[in-house]
Amino acid sequence: MDNKGLSLKVGSLLLLLLLVSNLLHCKSVASLPICPSGAVNCQVSLRDLFDRAVILSHYIHNLSAEMFNEFDKRYAQGRGFITKTINSCHTSSLSTPEDKEQAQQINHEDLLNLVLRVLRSWNDPLYHLVTEVRGMQEAPDAILSRAIEIEEQNKQLLEGMEKIVGQVHPGVKENEVYSVWSGLPSLQMADEDTRLFAFYNLLHCLRRDSHKIDNYLKLLKCRIIYNSNC
Repeated sequence: MDNKGLSLKVGSLLLLLLLVSNLLHCKSVASLPICPSGAVNCQVSLRDLFDRAVILSHYIHNLSAEMFNEFDKRYAQGRGFITKTINSCHTSSLSTPEDKEQAQQINHEDLLNLVLRVLRSWNDPLYHLVTEVRGMQEAPDAILSRAIEIEEQNKQLLEGMEKIVGQVHPGVKENEVYSVWSGLPSLQMADEDTRLFAFYNLLHCLRRDSHKIDNYLKLLKCRIIYNSNC
């Protein structure tokens, strides 16, 4: 092998090691509680809380995209599900900015509260998603393991966001407003096509919302921690 070929091989190996290292870092940060078990009056800086929230939200979005792609590949091919998903998410009742430009028009207090509402809106559907996927015949571990992980990390992210809001706006009690999900009967339908579409739509909405949360948090971190200088 010539020097050029050897350099390319070494470069590819280093890139692979870097990607694996980043993935392990995300998973290790995601698995750590905000405060140690039993800690009293635990104080975490706002910057650290935002760092953790951004890592968590990105991790959740990646898992959501992977889970959706796996489900689409295994169960949705040739069924035309994508054409039915327009405006069918349970969180569509929440007025969420569609892109960075729209999000920049919202003050950070309202955007923080919107993140809380979206995260709370997913508590119930994520719990039932795990339960119903467990009951699927020959449920792929690639889907079940991600559903379990996302449910847990969504709780962690919500806890972190509540701490962030408490530091940014101390003393202000935010009403626990969220969008109610009523899709459980559809996940339990006897008709296979209807049931599979319900799963597909839920995973599609989760991927969409997790992407929005990821973008909102990056914008909020830039505004609040770096005074929009980033």
